[in-house]
Amino acid sequence: MPFSALQSELNERASLGLLRHRHTLQSPQAPHTMVDGKSYLSFCSNDYLGLANHPQLIAALQQGAQQHGVGAGAAHLVSGHGATHHQLENELAAFVCKPAALLFSTGYMANLGVVQALVGKGDTVFADKFNHASLNDAMQLSRATVKRYRHNDMTQLAKLLEQANGHGKDAVPDVESRHARFPLSSSPPEGERDRVSLRESHVKCGRKLVITDAVFSMDGDLAPLPELLALCEQHDAWLLIDDAHGFGVLGEQGRGSLAHFGIASKRVICMATLGKAAGVFGAFVAAEQVVIDTLINHARSYVYTTATPPALASALLESLRLIANGDELRDHLQRLIAQLRSGLRSLPWSVMPSATAIQPLLVGGNHAALNLSAGLRERGIWVAAIRPPTVPQGTARLRITLSAAHRAADVTRLLESLHELAQG
Repeated sequence: MPFSALQSELNERASLGLLRHRHTLQSPQAPHTMVDGKSYLSFCSNDYLGLANHPQLIAALQQGAQQHGVGAGAAHLVSGHGATHHQLENELAAFVCKPAALLFSTGYMANLGVVQALVGKGDTVFADKFNHASLNDAMQLSRATVKRYRHNDMTQLAKLLEQANGHGKDAVPDVESRHARFPLSSSPPEGERDRVSLRESHVKCGRKLVITDAVFSMDGDLAPLPELLALCEQHDAWLLIDDAHGFGVLGEQGRGSLAHFGIASKRVICMATLGKAAGVFGAFVAAEQVVIDTLINHARSYVYTTATPPALASALLESLRLIANGDELRDHLQRLIAQLRSGLRSLPWSVMPSATAIQPLLVGGNHAALNLSAGLRERGIWVAAIRPPTVPQGTARLRITLSAAHRAADVTRLLESLHELAQG
């Protein structure tokens, strides 16, 4: 069998309680769903404001499809950049108080594009060890030097930045950059030639880029953004934050983690996704105009991919209005968070410190987490078990996520089921 080695690897994962399976959703995204033919109360969606099935977004999407068609047809830089895309970028930039914004197909592609476009050989990336996989992949693909610091450990980050000071001051021409990126026997692919010539014609810049989740997706805690920014200012570094789980939920009018902390700095680059609290699909990067112009020219995951359907941009424009006027939704979500945390305290499993909609219940072992998740499913409640390598070894957990579409009665039902399982 040509793939027997692959099957052996999968069998080993299964024995360790690490094999992943998909479930098929047969209803719209909502607290009460149909999964694999059964009805469940769901606590594992990132639809934090309950907008994914909102009638106003559905109507906006339908109208957008009628007006603009279904597909964009080409990349943004060819003929796929529509007026609705452009309007959405402008409104997103204004919403997060940045001069400009750029749409990407997904948050994963946005992170890959930003890091690869801004840093390379001779530069240094400083990254939190609990960052999302997309940031981890991005920093590896960038070919920059990578320095990882312990989760939210500002003391260690400060030491790493201090150690990096001075690198790049006595710059030398980057004569090896072309051959490091492309073998001697080949030429740069079309579209990379400008990038190569720019890197060859300038000296090493020794750029420093700190990258972090704003809300950590598996722990639910927040990065200390004010302290991070202070370190970046002290050491002349740029700061890229992934606000996938903060946008729409945190800050005044749901403007995100920067607004939550009252941060306004030109050196901050903000990425946020549009398929979580915004309820639709896609992502955007907001920053200074020169950063956005650089991404338009050098972010490969932007340049070389088809634009998202313009009808999605129509739906997102409506979503942005609902987010801005969604204080009641966010207030309700905070009440649900408080109710859940209060009820989890007396359980044998530890509720991790989090003030966000992500409420992880630390179980420990992989099989124990799977069994607890299965016990909830038997009671008609769907909560995903998260295991390594998504989280560190020995920290398997139930990742409970709340939505403004949940009711207090839904949280009570989850708590009652968990207490039953704890006794049994």
